Amino acid sequence: MIKVVLLGSGNVAYHLAQALKSSEGVELIQRYSRNGNNDAYFDVSIPVTFDLEHLKKADVYIIAVKDDAIAGLSEKLPPVDGLVVHTSGSIGIKTLYKGLKKGVLYPVQTFSINQEIDFKKVPLVIETAVKDDLPILQSLACSLSEHVFELNSSQRKKLHVSAVFANNFSNYMFACAGDLCKEFELPFDILRPLIMETAKKVQTMDPHNAQTGPARRNDLAVIEKHIEMLQGEKKEIYKLLSKAISKAYQLKE
Repeated sequence: MIKVVLLGSGNVAYHLAQALKSSEGVELIQRYSRNGNNDAYFDVSIPVTFDLEHLKKADVYIIAVKDDAIAGLSEKLPPVDGLVVHTSGSIGIKTLYKGLKKGVLYPVQTFSINQEIDFKKVPLVIETAVKDDLPILQSLACSLSEHVFELNSSQRKKLHVSAVFANNFSNYMFACAGDLCKEFELPFDILRPLIMETAKKVQTMDPHNAQTGPARRNDLAVIEKHIEMLQGEKKEIYKLLSKAISKAYQLKE
């Protein structure tokens, strides 16, 4: 049985807590919360401490906090024998305080507390500073997810920037579309099936082959009409993306 202490109270910590509680071969023995934020969402059966000096002895300590808080929190930890891992995609393993057994457990997914998720389907990227520490992290990761990948810090950072394009930037495009619907007094619900179909296609198709639209066709007349309807940043974003898409497919053809 792998004993785990979870440090954090945000979105990632919430979903990790749920996954850890339901995983065989894993025991979530404690959670550390710095300020009590979001504690009401967590399973009340998980023991909580607000004092790092009262951390229980565990095999793995998971730091699930904001990127800029990882280094400081790891430095404040009392002496622990277990493996200390963070959950960030963009932070290197060496950011963790010297002297600790270091690792990374990075879930490649977007998390919101109010949105349930099947953690078994979430890809987990793992790394340890010392090869001897890899088996326990591998075992923990495999108990949480069906998709586990071992990547080093450099590879993980490259994966993270790819994920920003796939998730954060695409979601901002949805937000822009939502803003335009409000501006034009249109219901955003009309676009939801389109968004779902776009995401579904790339599960089985190369994204380049799935591309459609006026920029893909290099339909300059439609593009110009759209540009005339837009203002400010949205106009500039439309121009930039349309130019990039047109260029990419003109080069191919």
